[in-house]
Amino acid sequence: MDRETFKNNAKERIDEIFAKIDELEAKKEKAIGEAKAEYDEKMADLKAKKEELQAKYDKLVETSEENWEEVKEAFSSAAGSFKEGFSKIAGLFN
Repeated sequence: MDRETFKNNAKERIDEIFAKIDELEAKKEKAIGEAKAEYDEKMADLKAKKEELQAKYDKLVETSEENWEEVKEAFSSAAGSFKEGFSKIAGLFN
């Protein structure tokens, strides 16, 4: 995959992840008792990861060709870590 295609795909992933976080935030009222405390904790973790992912994307966009592979891998790893976080939060509503 060439650099521009990867950057475009990365932007789409960020948009999807951020929309999912917003969607989960809207469901907060459905969490009750201990689940609400756990929800708040997991959302705080996701929001921290969100900021980290945005920083990695910004670096991805600005990086030179010589650092491209390293920055690309770091972004991919950070984006992949959201799957587990989303699963944990979604489990609180089941």
